[in-house]
Amino acid sequence: MKKILIIGAVGQIGSELTLKMREIYGNDNVVASTRKTEPTQKIKESGPFEFFDVMDKQRFNEVCEKYKIDYIINMAAILSAVGEKNPMLAWDVNMNGLINVLELAREKNMKQVLIPSSIAVFGPETPQVNTPQETILRPTTMYGVTKVAGELLGDYYVRRFGLDVRGLRYPGIISHETLPGGGTTDYAVAIYYEAIKEKKYTCFVKEDTRLPMMYMPDCLKSTIDLFEADFNKLKHHSDFNVGAMSFSVAEMADSIRKYIPDFEISYEPDFRQAIADSWPDSVDDSAAREEWGWSPDYDLDAMTKDMLEQLEKKLK
Repeated sequence: MKKILIIGAVGQIGSELTLKMREIYGNDNVVASTRKTEPTQKIKESGPFEFFDVMDKQRFNEVCEKYKIDYIINMAAILSAVGEKNPMLAWDVNMNGLINVLELAREKNMKQVLIPSSIAVFGPETPQVNTPQETILRPTTMYGVTKVAGELLGDYYVRRFGLDVRGLRYPGIISHETLPGGGTTDYAVAIYYEAIKEKKYTCFVKEDTRLPMMYMPDCLKSTIDLFEADFNKLKHHSDFNVGAMSFSVAEMADSIRKYIPDFEISYEPDFRQAIADSWPDSVDDSAAREEWGWSPDYDLDAMTKDMLEQLEKKLK
């Protein structure tokens, strides 16, 4: 049976991924961890949980020994908006933490490491429409720089040491369970909360800003599908494009008005606009579809319907 450690298990994706993987692989076989943020009761009560800093290799090693870990999913990262406010922290956590993960996995001959990447690897010179799998990677944020370096390191460990390292470039992730953690696409979650609570929202990017997005059920599906994929069928490893849908903020607002007709939106772009402008409108994920069968389930209207239904229950 797989013994899986999820680092960064209380973040937006990690918190839901932990519970989903416990359903699949058994509660006792999925160890959740974080540096200091208190986990939810669901995470704490459903399976093993440990506090440790990914920068503390000795403590990291102790946790792996304790639970006989042979698979690691590293969700620990400083995201784009927070990373621009503190770029050295982003470098330290995203790069030095990653090196610790890769080195420990190599030293212990672990079976797999999964390290998500992001559309933040792209930059202004990258083709913005249907961005290719193989393309120019010149990001304008420290978060993006660390993700490019992370992809290259993952592929290096595959070639140099034979370590099974995998990664996928997440688009913006939208969820009704957990609030986002300081990314440029946070507006795509906040808009639904404010639509329910206030019937209005002030967005920090312009109305025609269009980015690749994914609903959390598809995010979990893509992560687990890649986790389970046959290594021998993978031609790529640490850098899979994954797509689901692309839309502008104005199109999101129109989708919401199908269910909340009097919803209003205004726009006050801030420093995150420049980050969003450097990212693609849409991505070509044919490599993921061909190599491990990726296929999303949700489009914009299906996501909006479910988000509003779930948030109505949660907020009222």
